[in-house]
Amino acid sequence: MGLTSALYTGLSGLNSSQFSLDVIGDNIANLNTTGFKGSRTLFQTQFARTLSAGTKPSNGQGGTNPVQVGLGSSVGAIQRSMLPGSVETTAVPSDLAIEGNGFFVLRTPENEEVFTRDGAFTLSADNRLISADGFFVQGYGINSNFELIPGNLVDVSIPVGTLTTARATQSLQLDGILNTSGTVATQGTILRSQVLHDAGGNPITGATALTAVRNPGGAPLFANGDVITINGVKRGGRDIPGESFVVGTTGVTVADFLAWMDDVIGIETTAGVAGNPGVAVTADGRLEIRGNAGTQNALSIQPGTLLSSGAEQIPFSFSEIQSANGESAHTSFIVYDSIGTPLRVDLTMVLETRTTGQSIWRFYATAADDSDIKFDVGTGTVEFDSAGQYVQSPQNTFVINRVGSGAVDPLPIQIQFNRLSGLTAQESSMVMSFQDGFSTGTLIDYSIGQDGIITGTFTNGLNQTIGQIAMATFSNPAGLLARSNNVFFIGPNSGEARITAPLTLGAGKVTSGALEISNVDLSREFINLITSSTAFSASSRVISTSDSLLQELLLIARR
Repeated sequence: MGLTSALYTGLSGLNSSQFSLDVIGDNIANLNTTGFKGSRTLFQTQFARTLSAGTKPSNGQGGTNPVQVGLGSSVGAIQRSMLPGSVETTAVPSDLAIEGNGFFVLRTPENEEVFTRDGAFTLSADNRLISADGFFVQGYGINSNFELIPGNLVDVSIPVGTLTTARATQSLQLDGILNTSGTVATQGTILRSQVLHDAGGNPITGATALTAVRNPGGAPLFANGDVITINGVKRGGRDIPGESFVVGTTGVTVADFLAWMDDVIGIETTAGVAGNPGVAVTADGRLEIRGNAGTQNALSIQPGTLLSSGAEQIPFSFSEIQSANGESAHTSFIVYDSIGTPLRVDLTMVLETRTTGQSIWRFYATAADDSDIKFDVGTGTVEFDSAGQYVQSPQNTFVINRVGSGAVDPLPIQIQFNRLSGLTAQESSMVMSFQDGFSTGTLIDYSIGQDGIITGTFTNGLNQTIGQIAMATFSNPAGLLARSNNVFFIGPNSGEARITAPLTLGAGKVTSGALEISNVDLSREFINLITSSTAFSASSRVISTSDSLLQELLLIARR
């Protein structure tokens, strides 16, 4: 019975050593497998044959220990080491390594959720991030404002060369200093033409037909169909874009022409603005243009600025009757409509009132790209306190019309004045420091940060979030079930997956352009290989020795 038991004991040693060699062989075979986690074999004893349980000590005799003979070994567990492997740089932006805990989340073609440490990803033909086996990398998408949508896993998409986008400006920020100690604006430029008569020799009025307007004793200045072109009118020394007015048929009046001039020049006539601005006809028959207050709103119409296609090429000659006054500052900037069209806006700030402990400035916004030719697009006041700090701006929005442009109409834009200050300075100055719109741009490159956020670079210079890589953590990652393709499934003892963004809830960080190599220690595996093969040989020697002894017993029986 003893020799037979020794045979089976040796056999158990062979089986245990064989399992150990299998595990070592798998570790060595996967030495270069990206993200591979090596395993080790743990043994335990099998049943023990008890010959004596031992005795307890007494007054006259000491106790004896149990007498037991083991019956071999068995595999207690094959334990996977989840220690991180070293990180190797590759310079490929789609290669990702995890430094710390966690797994990438993949979706198989069968819509199964699997997990991996192998970050050797590539972009598919439809610009989705995939593993080497075509499994889809999971993460968080974005909305139309490039804001992440947390909690909803989607296939990560990086549409390089195909994603083209634009966004309308909704808000802009002004920075600068406005010299509150300057002159308060009380008047604007007043320009008047020569005296003009109607067909009866009387001074013209707003109701006079434009085709009846003439110099005293002269021929009519205009005929039906004539085109009046204005080009080179200056406002604060800056050219106002040219426009044309068609005299048209009988019935077009002087008031119609002046209303057009008002719109083209961009005179703001909202109630409450300083200087009584607007256009009119004087009692003696002159065209009168009254500009807005502030030196940066000063108007100039030089001879030849206003031309006619009719017989009288220079129909009007304007003279300055009053100059504009008042501390003011000007800046121009570009905003964008919903289809990415750039629109130039001119904005002027004018010191309107100043009292003890308070100063009020007024902004005038004009936009030559306004679709209805009415270039003045908004005005409002900005209040500063006794320390020159911004207090409020009850009306801080201007509106650009985009009728017929293909873009959303209208385009309202809010101005943030909180970084302006009303202090004493050499001169007033301001600049737009930020606006949230952008022109049309195509995604040309991307980068992935440690938090898994994918930032796209567009041809218009924009850098925007286009997605985020998701990660999964487990209470017991060693309890995951390994399958082929370098992936794991949830096991009975792994716990449920906690899917989150990198660097949160215990998840590690993501390193782009790198891969995690196998955590197998080759020198240790060689040592284990030697000890396991030695154990296998020794167990086989137990079997051969037991067999020899059995043969001796058989020979005794034959004698």
